[in-house]
Amino acid sequence: MFGRRRIQLKSNAELAAMSRAGVVTSLALDAAVAAAVPGATTADLDTAFRAVLNEHGASSNFLGYHGYPATVCTSVNDEVVHGIPGERVLRDGDIVSIDGGAVVGGWHGDSARTVLVGTTHDPADQQLSDVTRAAMWRGIAAMATGTHVGDIGLAVENHVRAAVGARLGILEDYVGHGIGTEMHMAPDVPNFAIKHRGPRLTTGMALAIEPMLVRGDIETRVLDDDWTVVTVDGSRASQWEHSVCLHSQGLWVLTAEDGGAAELAPLGVHPVPIPGT
Repeated sequence: MFGRRRIQLKSNAELAAMSRAGVVTSLALDAAVAAAVPGATTADLDTAFRAVLNEHGASSNFLGYHGYPATVCTSVNDEVVHGIPGERVLRDGDIVSIDGGAVVGGWHGDSARTVLVGTTHDPADQQLSDVTRAAMWRGIAAMATGTHVGDIGLAVENHVRAAVGARLGILEDYVGHGIGTEMHMAPDVPNFAIKHRGPRLTTGMALAIEPMLVRGDIETRVLDDDWTVVTVDGSRASQWEHSVCLHSQGLWVLTAEDGGAAELAPLGVHPVPIPGT
């Protein structure tokens, strides 16, 4: 899984520059989330995200990536990841994961959120999103306190397994990744416990931490568009993601405007702004 690919380590100045891409990614996701209402199409979410990128002079790291045709992925209900925006109309009770990123000055940001559209008819959908989101933050906290990349996945899995009343599956075929001058870089960041603890967590490292959970079996398949990944059993899915870095003074969540302070403080972690920002 981890292989021998070289991990890109950044200086404080480079991480400060990278944080600008993270903030734009966050603002663009704000707009896409706000657009996710009953009656909107998934293309409307893409339009909202793209407008913010244009406003800030940023480009999309999704558009054209291995031929991908849009600026975000919009994965609805049983679609886990890589759903292509289009004419699909969002309906009351849908659950949609929006995944997108920005490039500013050659540096990448990548983040995802799950939205419950309109009125949530099934409390299990709310629980699915809540557990996925909380597991992501436990993984981020582990990046601050742990010693190896594998500690992140252990923290994610421990939270999911401890969730009261939830029997959720953690996808194993799709994992987090390093990020920097490219969107997908070494190392892989599993969302589950592994025997090999992986590379040591090191100053200058930036990782995209992105648990993907399902309400049923973790087996997936790819649709004929060669992108959209769906659950084989039709169960609903959720994805949450942040890009996070370790700099000389501590940890900072690049795709959260407060660096993750509000969510991490209850977990005993206090993000430190990157020197120079």
